[in-house]
Amino acid sequence: MKRPFKALLRGLVGLALLGAVVALADPSRVWGQLRQAQPGWLLAGLLAVDTVHERLLLGANEVRAYLADPTAAAARETSMGLRLLSWEWGWQQFLAHPVLGIGVAQFRPTVDAAVAVGFALAVVLPNAGNLGGGGFMVLHDAASGENVALDFREMAPAKASRDMYLDETGRVAEGRSLFTHLAVGVPGTVAGMEHALKRWGTKRLADLIAPSIKLAEGGFEVSPTLAKMLAVEQERLGQWASTRAVFFKNGAPLKAGDRLVQKDLAKSLRLIARHGSKVFYRGEIGDKIVAEMAQHGGLIDRDDLKNYKVEERAPVRGNYRGYSIVSMPPPSSGGTHIIQILNLLERYPLSQYGANSAQTIHLLAETMKLAYADRAEYLGDPAFVTVPVNGLTSKKYADDL
Repeated sequence: MKRPFKALLRGLVGLALLGAVVALADPSRVWGQLRQAQPGWLLAGLLAVDTVHERLLLGANEVRAYLADPTAAAARETSMGLRLLSWEWGWQQFLAHPVLGIGVAQFRPTVDAAVAVGFALAVVLPNAGNLGGGGFMVLHDAASGENVALDFREMAPAKASRDMYLDETGRVAEGRSLFTHLAVGVPGTVAGMEHALKRWGTKRLADLIAPSIKLAEGGFEVSPTLAKMLAVEQERLGQWASTRAVFFKNGAPLKAGDRLVQKDLAKSLRLIARHGSKVFYRGEIGDKIVAEMAQHGGLIDRDDLKNYKVEERAPVRGNYRGYSIVSMPPPSSGGTHIIQILNLLERYPLSQYGANSAQTIHLLAETMKLAYADRAEYLGDPAFVTVPVNGLTSKKYADDL
């Protein structure tokens, strides 16, 4: 089975858990040590991920402030957005949320919690977290010191071809790689969550999914942000009876304060809780995916679902001003190029220039420009292309640039 190129991956958005760093030993001791002794390690592990993750974790100002002066930024974390990098603080925010707080508090900050929240996001973040997507997860085992990068991104169907997004004249068919059944990759979320739980978790899958079933079946209040998203996507969502039935009310998208109830999703979650990933890839849910694809010109068939495989990879590693960076390797581009960017920035006295000075912003823009040029030239799926990760992340290459 072939992995998708960028356009195909756009069909399904990855989880908000991408790039999560999870400690598997005593949570309070491990996260306390990371926060007090190695704040930069934790920051780097969270930052050095795909660009999708970055906007979920930190605002641009906080990133600039950290790069300019990591020690001072860590000391100021109680008064700025960097507090999100403290697991204790982030966990409290999850539990304070009226949606994620339902039943999730019983799962301590381990892989159990990551899986529980992952399935919850499939309910409360329909524009990103979903069962039909995929993701990455970076894990740190404090007991053994092992770091693992879990790759459960979507895969291209076996029938995917080079010209599938071109029209009869050989030109790119507008919207075909984004809004049609040809844009859909074989989902990895369910397999990835189950793999992580079996490998490092302690709870039963059914227990972790139970809060999500409750959320989907009972519904939750639509936030202003979600309401705006539904309004923006009104035309596309309105094309399908299935999406209108869930996200519309009286012929219009749900508004802030309305209740979003997802009975079909609750049924799917209940089936996964009872039967595990096999019902998704080889059972009732998989059969419905294949039927939907066949009805609308998609490519995913039973063999694609049956052959889906989660990959455990060695993370990419680097360092920035003495802080260790551990992040997701290809097919993600984030970890490789974050290290490359930091290698370039390390030679400049950013703390003297100031977090938001013209000189600092100029340097950030120029280093990112170089990294993104390399991204376009060299990055891809290691199953099909040789990615020169060691070269891109080397200090010598940064010197040459």
